[in-house]
Amino acid sequence: MNKRPRRLRSNPLVRGLVKETVLQVSDLIYPLFIIEGNHIKEEISSLKGVYRFSLDKLEEEINEIVQLGIQYVLIFGIPQHKDNRGSQAYDDEGIVQKAVKKIKSITDKLYVITDVCMCEYTSHGHCGILNEKGDVDNEKSLYYLGQVALSHAKAGADMIAPSDMMDGRVGYMRKELDEWGYTHTPIMSYSAKYASSFYGPFREAAGSAPTFGDRKSYQMDYANSNEALREVALDIEEGADIVMVKPALAYLDIIRRVKDTFNIPIAAYNVSGEYAMLKLAVEQGLLDEKAIIETLLSIKRAGADIIITYFAKDIAKLLKD
Repeated sequence: MNKRPRRLRSNPLVRGLVKETVLQVSDLIYPLFIIEGNHIKEEISSLKGVYRFSLDKLEEEINEIVQLGIQYVLIFGIPQHKDNRGSQAYDDEGIVQKAVKKIKSITDKLYVITDVCMCEYTSHGHCGILNEKGDVDNEKSLYYLGQVALSHAKAGADMIAPSDMMDGRVGYMRKELDEWGYTHTPIMSYSAKYASSFYGPFREAAGSAPTFGDRKSYQMDYANSNEALREVALDIEEGADIVMVKPALAYLDIIRRVKDTFNIPIAAYNVSGEYAMLKLAVEQGLLDEKAIIETLLSIKRAGADIIITYFAKDIAKLLKD
């Protein structure tokens, strides 16, 4: 009869030797919110410890990120001007484009990923262009999303991450990037992005809540699992280099199914609502801060190779202790 491995748990050094899953700072991507204006460093009320920065306040934050050993950032832009075409999203002088250039001028030690979507830039808050009936026009949206991706690559983005969930957008962006010579710019696709309740704090942070309706017509039904595999398969076929499951904690089963089905790097987005709940519990003394590592480790254990998380700085500090 096989005995339980108690001898392997009896000593901390032995436990480290046989540890099956390891969380490292190099697994993490840290989201950054960049806002137009000057002299702005404002804490997001629903995301304690997370801030919006104007470009002139960005250097101190970037230097801290680098000193903590974080290597990857994901940029979200908050424009002053919004219109029905989201024109600031693909403007070469848009906030994300300027943020990429600014970060590159501060350091060469950060890999800069840009979120490609239109919800922060459209006056209606939806992730694409609307037709005459007020519905998102998938085909028309592809052109504009392609322009966003191209403008980010021109600005110097190392990777683009389309989060809009339009059908065919990965293939369209890959073709657009390749035609302009950006053949080495990878695409990390938000492949299985659910219409989740856990995005609330992000929508405050980015000012991206829709002014009417919801996003259920293009984001996934959280009751569905097989659909996620179909979405991931289509994105891989269209040229995605990394696929993403979003949110993470309520979708660990989806991460595992994707991991077991596809041989491709998998990212998971530990979203704003998940962060806010755990952060509040730790601040209130209801949980020890080690619960943060335990939570992130569960995402890694489920099969994620990459974790996008607002906890990246906290994790970096905890792992140093």
